[in-house]
Amino acid sequence: MGVGLIFKIAAVGILVTILCQLLKHSGREEHSFIISLAGLILVLTWIVPYIYELFETIEALFSF
Repeated sequence: MGVGLIFKIAAVGILVTILCQLLKHSGREEHSFIISLAGLILVLTWIVPYIYELFETIEALFSF
C-alpha cells in the first residue's frame, strides 16, 4: 500500500464533495446521492484487495 493510493482516495473525496455540493444547490439531491455512492464504491474497489491481504496475514499469524 503506497502513498499514491491515499492521494487517489483523497482526490476522489474532494471531487465527490464538490460535485455533491453543486448538485445539492441546484436541487438535484438524488443525483448527489448517486455520485456519493459511486465514489464510495470506487474507493471500496481499491481498498478491498488490501483488506483481503490483511486478513490473510492475520490468519497466517495466528494459525498453528
